[in-house]
Amino acid sequence: MDRIVLRGLRAVGRHGVLDAERREGQPFGLDVALHLDTREAAAGDDLAATVDYGGLAEELVTLLVGEPVALLETLAGRVAERCLARSPRVVAVDVVVHKPQAPLTVPFDDVELVVRRVRA
Repeated sequence: MDRIVLRGLRAVGRHGVLDAERREGQPFGLDVALHLDTREAAAGDDLAATVDYGGLAEELVTLLVGEPVALLETLAGRVAERCLARSPRVVAVDVVVHKPQAPLTVPFDDVELVVRRVRA
């Protein structure tokens, strides 16, 4: 399978378990890899035969800034569902949610949740 990768999408969201996370918000990041066959798009030089990643990026950022959820697992699941719904050509998606300012009490660089979803 070929892949279209969006790396480093960023927005401030209000996701988290703590009241302060919901009230103040914090930065979140997303990386997504869409698995699909791009041969038809390449052969015909046709956007309709692939995924418009620009439009998808806007939709994913809307999820980051949208309705707050408590868990990164829930957010990643929503992102994966949106990616699969974008086109029937996408057979699987890998999602990485980054929470670089998670409320930890020890030094760290990032908290990441990684999920893979495959079209049923």
